[in-house]
Amino acid sequence: MNVLFEEDGAFRAGAVLADNVSSLQVTLPTGRRVKVKAAHVLLRFETPAAAALLAEAEALAQAIEVDFLWEVSPAAEFGFAELAAEYFGQSPSPAQAAAVLLRLHSAPMYFHRKGRGRYFKAPPEILQAALAGMEKKRLQAEAITRMAAELVAGRLPEEFKAQLPQLLYAADRNRPEAKALAEAVAQSGKSEAQLLLAAGAVASAHDYHLGRFLYECFREGTGFAPYTLAESAESTVPAADELPLVSVRAFSIDDAATTEIDDAFSVTPRAEGGWHIGVHIAAPGLGFAVDSELGQIARRRLSTVYMPGQKITMLPEAVVNQFTLAAGRTAPAISLYLDVAADLRLLSHRTQLDRITIADNLRHHDIEPLFNATTLTEPLADFPYRDELTVLWELSQVLAAGRGQQDKADGGGRKDYNFVVDWDANVGKNVDGPGQVSITERPRGSPLDTLVAELMIFANATWGGVLRDAGIPALYRVQTGGKVRMSTVAAAHEGLGVDCYAWSSSPLRRYADLVNQWQLIAWLRNEPPSFAPQSTELFAALRDFELTYAAYAEFQRHMERYWCLRYLLQTGETTLEAVVIKESLVRVMDLPLVLRVASLPDPALAPRGARVRVAVEGVDLLAAEIRVRFVEMMAGEMVGVDVVEAGEEEGSELEAAAIEGAIDTVSPVAEDAASEG
Repeated sequence: MNVLFEEDGAFRAGAVLADNVSSLQVTLPTGRRVKVKAAHVLLRFETPAAAALLAEAEALAQAIEVDFLWEVSPAAEFGFAELAAEYFGQSPSPAQAAAVLLRLHSAPMYFHRKGRGRYFKAPPEILQAALAGMEKKRLQAEAITRMAAELVAGRLPEEFKAQLPQLLYAADRNRPEAKALAEAVAQSGKSEAQLLLAAGAVASAHDYHLGRFLYECFREGTGFAPYTLAESAESTVPAADELPLVSVRAFSIDDAATTEIDDAFSVTPRAEGGWHIGVHIAAPGLGFAVDSELGQIARRRLSTVYMPGQKITMLPEAVVNQFTLAAGRTAPAISLYLDVAADLRLLSHRTQLDRITIADNLRHHDIEPLFNATTLTEPLADFPYRDELTVLWELSQVLAAGRGQQDKADGGGRKDYNFVVDWDANVGKNVDGPGQVSITERPRGSPLDTLVAELMIFANATWGGVLRDAGIPALYRVQTGGKVRMSTVAAAHEGLGVDCYAWSSSPLRRYADLVNQWQLIAWLRNEPPSFAPQSTELFAALRDFELTYAAYAEFQRHMERYWCLRYLLQTGETTLEAVVIKESLVRVMDLPLVLRVASLPDPALAPRGARVRVAVEGVDLLAAEIRVRFVEMMAGEMVGVDVVEAGEEEGSELEAAAIEGAIDTVSPVAEDAASEG
């Protein structure tokens, strides 16, 4: 006697050794003996042999049409043997009965299982829905195969065009397009980004990196929502034209590309000796209120975004143009006036709202060749604003000494780098699209840097103290125990040597500064502040600003790395000189580029500060990665390496070793030095 039974969801056949009524001892064709419950036995038969039954049944089952079987099956619950008798005749053979069982079991859409060997015919409407779903899956599988083939061939499937940003940066892995992309990756061995770039989904690696940032931070686009600059009659913001016009000869100091000119200076001799020095900050806070349309625009943007070759401004261009301290304009300002004695003692200071006329915008590339650490050691040549700059430089030394920072004025030997992109140049097919970059270095802590930075630090510390003492909430920069953070509570900034520090000098490009400006305006006008004590809106603005500002800075660092790599391709460099930072990390000489060199010798042979030569083996602009190989140690003195290097130390606060607050004069990567690109 042989039996057909079900075990672990599979059908098996074997010879019966012993029948104990409730269970059987069965020998399988493999020789294995099993104990089978009688209730699990579906069919008892003499012939054919157990080993042949399933093979014969499977062959017969293939010939049975499932649709016909569904048609002839009864509407009520039935057993497979009953249906076999209906399908094959009154006395189906064991193989025929088993064939019907196998066919029923293989078609769960047509037949719902009700127990061992028993089934229920699927209702017509359920069956049609299931068949439609199966057909949809079949068509989808065909589409996935077709789309994958198109991608491998370098063509962009039509279905991809409507959802490119999502596919590029946040693909839904359940969608057929994402599955096709994954299949194409498996077939081609290329990355998703490489396939999409080759297929024309994105024009260049540069656009790929920029697109990712825009998708994450500017999903609605970089345009501005509609706004009106004129505020309502209920607004507490004073009109700029009501302010007194002060007769000073104001000038700014910025990079060549700067358009959001936030700060300017004036130096006026005092009749009794010494000088009347003005620190003038652009005052967009006089033009619109916190809850206005422009205020909400600034609240959403939170900061200007900088990157080599372009930027995304916090405020619309027309608003920037209205408040920027550009030469020839008469603009509203918050001015901090310092009365300084002939021996550079600070006699007094006061803050007021006024209007000033900007006489000039001095640019670094014009002034630094005439006014630098070398030229200051001898009589200066005659050039515009020579005397004013000299006074400000000498005052900056006094201010730095007052903070205990005079030994840091040279910037610690660190360098800043200026990136200039000529978008009209195309350097060839081997480089990523149009544009040619030039990267130039300038030592940190130049006299121009220092005088601007020190006056900004003094203004930010002074105004932070004013708001603190008046009990008006503000957004402060706090450093205790080496960690820098934002806070609504005034506290010391140990790195700068001041007892409180509130960013206030860049209201055209940082929301924190704009918030503090609104609070300063309220204090100066003796009006209720825009943000009251314990304001939940102020706490929310602090949190959002800190997160967003960090994301923008990380993007800037990423794009500077991209342009460094592109510069290497552009110049065709095959070897690089670098200095060891630690272990396998090196910093390229003359470029703000940090690399990991796995083949670097042991630290005992290549210590921190040692100079090495590495060979460039490959550059991947899409991944912003470079493969390098150690070539040799280089002779020469050890190079000093700062404790904090831009982009080298994870989680480092890049302002710690930099003079803080000098927009456009310190590192374009540092938190307190957002360069104009």
